[in-house]
Amino acid sequence: MFPKRTAIALAVQRLVLGVAALGAINGAAHAQQPPAIDGASIANSAQTADPSATPTRRDASEGQSSTPSDTLPTISVQATAVDDGKPAPYAGGQVTRAGGLGVLGVADVMDQPFNTTNYTEQLMRDTQARSLADVVTNNASVRSVSTAGGFQDSFQIRGFSVNAADVSYNGLYGLVSSSRMPVNLLERVEVLQGPGALMYGVGPSASIGGAINIVPKHADDQPLTRVTATYQSRAQFGVQADVGRRFGDEGQWGIRVNGLFNDGQATVAHGNQLQGNGSINLDYRGRKLRWSLDSYDIVENTNEFRSQISGTSVTSIPNPPSPWQSLYPGAKFKFRDAATATRLEYDINDFVTVYGAAGVHYGMATESFPRTATALNTAGDFTIRNGYYDAYNRTRTIDTGARFHFDTFGVRHTLVAGFTSLNEDIGYAYALSSTANPSNLYNPQPLPTMPERVGWGRSQHVRLNSEQVIDTLSFWDDRLLIMAGLRNQTIAIDAYSPTTGVRSSTYDSSAVSPLAGIVIKPLRNVSVYGNFTSGLSQGPTAPTTANNANEVFAPYKSKQYEAGVKVDWGRVMTSASVFQLTQPNGVLGADNVYRLSGNTRVRGLELNAFGEAVPGLRLLASTTLYDAKLQGTVGGTNDDNRPAGVPNYTFNLGADWSVPWVQGLGVNGRIIHTSAEYLDAANKLRIPAWTRYDIGLRYSTQIMRKNVVFRANLENVFGKRYWVAQSVYLMESAPRTVLLSAQIDF
Repeated sequence: MFPKRTAIALAVQRLVLGVAALGAINGAAHAQQPPAIDGASIANSAQTADPSATPTRRDASEGQSSTPSDTLPTISVQATAVDDGKPAPYAGGQVTRAGGLGVLGVADVMDQPFNTTNYTEQLMRDTQARSLADVVTNNASVRSVSTAGGFQDSFQIRGFSVNAADVSYNGLYGLVSSSRMPVNLLERVEVLQGPGALMYGVGPSASIGGAINIVPKHADDQPLTRVTATYQSRAQFGVQADVGRRFGDEGQWGIRVNGLFNDGQATVAHGNQLQGNGSINLDYRGRKLRWSLDSYDIVENTNEFRSQISGTSVTSIPNPPSPWQSLYPGAKFKFRDAATATRLEYDINDFVTVYGAAGVHYGMATESFPRTATALNTAGDFTIRNGYYDAYNRTRTIDTGARFHFDTFGVRHTLVAGFTSLNEDIGYAYALSSTANPSNLYNPQPLPTMPERVGWGRSQHVRLNSEQVIDTLSFWDDRLLIMAGLRNQTIAIDAYSPTTGVRSSTYDSSAVSPLAGIVIKPLRNVSVYGNFTSGLSQGPTAPTTANNANEVFAPYKSKQYEAGVKVDWGRVMTSASVFQLTQPNGVLGADNVYRLSGNTRVRGLELNAFGEAVPGLRLLASTTLYDAKLQGTVGGTNDDNRPAGVPNYTFNLGADWSVPWVQGLGVNGRIIHTSAEYLDAANKLRIPAWTRYDIGLRYSTQIMRKNVVFRANLENVFGKRYWVAQSVYLMESAPRTVLLSAQIDF
C-alpha cells in the first residue's frame, strides 16, 4: 500500500499525468516538427580548426552537431554588447571547457595544472539528477559514500572523505547544506581532484581529497519560462519552475527564479519524503562591473530514511538487506538551510581588477539517531537503542582581493592577492534511550521510544582565516605557464560542552602553505602539467559515538604531488594523471576511542575522456587505479594495509546518443563500478565489488508550438544490492528507481 499523500501531492500527480496525456494526444500530429531545444541539441560547442582555441558562448551556438536528430529550427539570437562570462560547453555539452578555480577565477582546463571537470546543467537534466551526489558520481575519482534517501550526501575524492559541508557555493565555503544540495538550483558543478586550499581556502571540515564548487543559475540572454513535472518511484510526484529574464539596453540586469516541490513515497518503503526549495538570483554585467546576489532556501522532511549501521563487530560482512526497507522503522529526518551570497568584480583598468564576496548561512537538522546496543553479528542480529541528534550551524564568510595583469621582460603575469575568512558556530543535542529492542538486518523491528528532546547547545566556534599571493607566469604565448603561490592559513577552534556551555578546549594554529604548478604545451592541443600543493587542515573531531566524543585534534599538514597530460583532439578531450596524497589517519579503535594513528598514503592513476566521439554520440568515461597504504600505525600493526573504504580501482562509462532515424529521440546509459574494499584497517572485513547500470530515454518535440522534452530514466536497472562504506559504517544501496519528467518551455 502506498502512504496517503497530501492534497498538494495529489495535485502535482494530476499535473504529471495531464502533461503525459497531452503528449500522447498531440505527439502524432507534431511528429514531423523540428525537435525542441533540449540538452543533447544545444550541447555541442564550437571547435575551431585550432582545437586549443577557447570558445565563447557565442561560438558554442555556431558549431552544433549536424546529425538529423539534432537539427533545430532557426532561432534569431540578439547579440548583447556585454559578454555573459559563462564558460562555453565543450563538444557534447555535458562538460564545459573552462571552469572556476576559486581566487584564480575562470580558466581553460588546458591552462590549469590540475585535473578538473565542470559538469553542465544539461547533463543534470538529461540524467535527472536530484542532488549533488547524482552529478559527481559521473567521475571515477569521486564516489558518493552515502546513497539516495539517506540523511546526507558525503563524498570520497582520490580516496579521501569530502564532507557535504566542504562544498563551496560560487567560490565561498560555509554556505551549503551539510545534508545535501538539490541540483535544480545549479548551473554548473566544478570538481577539482586534489587539495583546493590554496584556491578556495580551508573548508569547514578540512577535506583534502578534492574540492567541489557549485555555481547557481543566472539568467541567460534568451528569456526562459520552464515548468517540469516529475515522478520518482514508488510514488513521489513533483513540479519544478525555472524563470529567467534579462533587462537593460544591453541586457545588463538579470533575474533567475527557481523552485521545486516534491511529495510522496520515494526509495524507502512505508515512508514519505517532502522536499521544497526556492532561489532567487540577481546579476549585473557591465563593461567594467560584474555583480551577483544569490539566495536560496531548502526544506526537507523525511519519514523513513536510509540509515547506516556499524559493521566492525562482525567476522565477515553480511549480505546487504533489501534496499527498499528501513533499517530502523520509524526513523525521521528533517532539515532546513538558507543562504545569501553576493559577489562583485570591478575592472579599475586593463591591468587591475578588484573583487569581493560575502555570504551568510544558517542550517539546522533534527533526526532520529539510533545506535546499536548489542553489535551486529554475521547473521544480521543486533539490538538497537533509539535516540536523536539535532544540530545547527551559523556561518559568515568573506573573500576579497585583487588581480593584477602586467608584463616583465616579455613575461606576462597574472598576480592574485587576497584574504578569506570564515566564522562558524556549531551546536547540537544528542541523547539515547535507556532501553534497547532486538532487531535484524533482514527483518527490522520498530525502534524503542525516543527520549525527550532538549534544546541544543554550542559545541564549537570555528575561525578560518587566510591570506594568499599567487602568480601565474606566461611564456611564449602561453606555451609555458608557471604558477607559484603562498597561503598563510590560520585555524582557531574553541570547543564547548553543549550541555553546560563550558569551554573544554581551544587552539589557534597557523602555517604557510605553498603551491607550485607548471603547464607545458609542446603542441597547441597538448598540455603536460605538474603540481605540488601543501595545506594546513583542521584537525578531526571525534564522532559523537566515540568514548571521547567531540574531542578536537590539532591541525595537520597534507601534501600532494601530481603530474599529467591533457590532449584536446577537437571533439574529444582525454587526460592521464598520476598523484600521491598523504594525510594523518583518524581511527575509531576497538576500545571505541577515536585517535590519530599513522598516515594514509594514496597513490593513483586517473584516465579520463569526454566529448562527442562521433556526431550525436556523447561520452563521459573515466577510471582510477589506487595504490593506498597505511603507514606508521600504532605498533606497526596495520602498516602497509589498505586504508578502510579505498577500493583498488573504480570505473565509469556514460554515453548519450541522438538516434539519427528518429527525430528528437535520445538514449543514454551509464555503468558505475567500484572494486572490493575493506571496512577496517586490519583488512579482515572485505566489502564486495559492485556495478550499477543506469539507462535513460529522452524525446524532444513541440506541442502547441511549445518546446517539450520527455525524459525517462531507470537507475540500478538490475536491482543490484550492495554495501557503501563510510568510515566504520555500512549503508545499503538504493533500489531500482524509475524517474520520469515532462519539461515544457512557455
